[in-house]
Amino acid sequence: MRLWHLINRLQQGQRGALMPWSPVFAGLGVAWYFGLRAEPGWPVYGAALAVAAVSLHLAWRWRDQAGPIFAALCLVALGLGLAGLRAHLVAGPVLDFRYYGPIEGRIVAIDRSASDALRLTLDQVVLDRTDPARVPRRVRVSLHGDQQWLVPEPGARVMMTGHLSPPEGPAEPGGFDFQRHAWFLQIGAVGYTRNPALLLEPRPGQARPLTHLRLDLSATIQARIPGDAGAFAAAVLTGDRSGLSTGPLEDMRRSNIAHLLAISGLHMGLLTGFIYAALRFGLALIPALALVYPIRKWAALAALSAGAFYLALSGGNVATERAFIQVAVMFVAVLLDRRAITLRSVAIAALIVLAHRPETLMGPGFQMSFAATTALVAVFNALRDRAWLSGLPVWAKGAAALVISSAVAGAATAPFSAAHFNQIAVYGLVANLLTVPVMGSIVIPAAVFAAVLWPLGLEGLAFWVMEQGLVWILAVAHHVADLPGATRAVMAPPPGVLGLITLGMLLVILWRGRARMLGLAPVAVALAIWSGADRPDLLLSSSGRLAGVLAPEGRALTKPRGDGFVAGIWLENDGDPADQEAAASRPGWQVAGTGHSLALPDGQSLWHGGGRRAAREVAEACARHDIVLMSEPLEDFWPDLLPLGRASGDLLSDADGLIWQGRPGGAGGAVVSLARAAPAEFPCLLISGETLRETGAIAMEARDRGLRITSARARQGARLWTGAGQ
Repeated sequence: MRLWHLINRLQQGQRGALMPWSPVFAGLGVAWYFGLRAEPGWPVYGAALAVAAVSLHLAWRWRDQAGPIFAALCLVALGLGLAGLRAHLVAGPVLDFRYYGPIEGRIVAIDRSASDALRLTLDQVVLDRTDPARVPRRVRVSLHGDQQWLVPEPGARVMMTGHLSPPEGPAEPGGFDFQRHAWFLQIGAVGYTRNPALLLEPRPGQARPLTHLRLDLSATIQARIPGDAGAFAAAVLTGDRSGLSTGPLEDMRRSNIAHLLAISGLHMGLLTGFIYAALRFGLALIPALALVYPIRKWAALAALSAGAFYLALSGGNVATERAFIQVAVMFVAVLLDRRAITLRSVAIAALIVLAHRPETLMGPGFQMSFAATTALVAVFNALRDRAWLSGLPVWAKGAAALVISSAVAGAATAPFSAAHFNQIAVYGLVANLLTVPVMGSIVIPAAVFAAVLWPLGLEGLAFWVMEQGLVWILAVAHHVADLPGATRAVMAPPPGVLGLITLGMLLVILWRGRARMLGLAPVAVALAIWSGADRPDLLLSSSGRLAGVLAPEGRALTKPRGDGFVAGIWLENDGDPADQEAAASRPGWQVAGTGHSLALPDGQSLWHGGGRRAAREVAEACARHDIVLMSEPLEDFWPDLLPLGRASGDLLSDADGLIWQGRPGGAGGAVVSLARAAPAEFPCLLISGETLRETGAIAMEARDRGLRITSARARQGARLWTGAGQ
């Protein structure tokens, strides 16, 4: 009876009641694919296709009874299949060794790394003395040192001497998977050069015309608007962020207005919305047109065309594609005489994005964009007929809409922002209230007028107006970021927390009737789990050169410099605002020869050595300590201990982790798998370079039975992007 009641609630007497839920079920299938520990085989995809086909037939046949249930099952199966299909379509070679030597390729993208170095993405790659079948389709190289000999531009072929290596796995088990991210970007190697990069062949005259139009426009804008304001303008109008320095960018992140930089839903909506409103208003002033022709549709078609050109000009990245799809669905609804802003239009946009790029579901862009859009549509639809709002003056309605939209969008995206970026901007609402109106009423309109007046040579005034708006936004960002306590560090959530929050909020928004408030229960459970989460007691980087132990003052690191990217991620995930140097000065580790030792709570001891000098002490360390962690391969120093390192590597590949129980009476230890007992008498638990090549980063947590050890590779599973699923 309860199942039958659920079906009736889903239908609500309307055949289209399932539409807002459609991307939810498709997204479940996509999330299912990415959550698997092993790559599905073709029989699995065949079964998914069969389930989808049968479910679709049954949904149509029994559409007035259990149709929604079978439609949901069909969407889940299709989501799983589409994600797997996409992963195989982008498959390409991944470098499986460290390379140093000549690198040649064609520039396809230019951006900046986290360290503010210019970074080139190359295709048509040639590596010296490397079989072309093993050469990745694309590589990404950061340019360090003096690069005065090259002015990079897309389409040009360049050459350099540099280092390349496979994309790194997560910095810790369960962390952000850069290998997966690079796989879908078809980047098979990343690296750097400190030698001058040289131009091999200039860009052919007709190659990538839109890209060069974008870069020429960016250069012109920055010449007309000096300083960071010009770089900001170039980022907003062309997507070229290479001219923006790290200071203003960090200020915007700390004040929660960094979304103003990305060409996403806000910019696409402001641009197309302004064009639509301006054209419709202008045409309405001509009675001969307004009374005879569908000027509303003309304006929608013009706005849609402008959005398509903006998408092409900006380089067509994932965020801009998603934004264009959302506004395109809205304007197509106008052309078809349907309501433009509804939850169904949001659902259609989400389905298109998931079908085109299923992998975006796992990133913050998709999650935050659709969380904000869904919440805003739901809230403003609910407020549409409220008497207290309709009775306000026009200026008050605008102010109320601004406050409500900023608060709702901020609340909807806050959990995702905190989970992905490990911080909450305390004054983010204030910063958005002071800057978003300026972006919508000054910057974007001025940009449109500049484009219209440019052929007449009258764009100077429009650029001046735009500059004033951008200077204001940057000033607000700097002031808010400098306020005491402007940001609050947040610990990374355990697995499943974001899923529970998403499910709960979708129930609140999409369900009908008073029962929707039950959706707050999973949100409360998720927040309770998040607030009570524990972080790993000890972390070891995939290089083996950095280790960190969780101490009362925060995570204590073994060195103040080196492996800085990994150190930053560990501290951010801990919710720790300290930098690496401060974390390395904390008590916890003791200097022991060329390495560091650590006393564990259960009376055991651990030794960590990074580098070749420390590797020479590993035999002595293994005799004195229960657990030994080292960065170098054993075969280079202590081949007699190699079987020990290999045995540890085999055990650490167990997906369920292992428990190290120590050595009873100091006469050997036992490693016990959680899945099955597999004792082995070792002088110590030795994790060396050979082990780390197979396991990636390692986490250790104190448990009643001993020290639980898990690896990043075990959490990733045997997937296409790890090389094990190919």
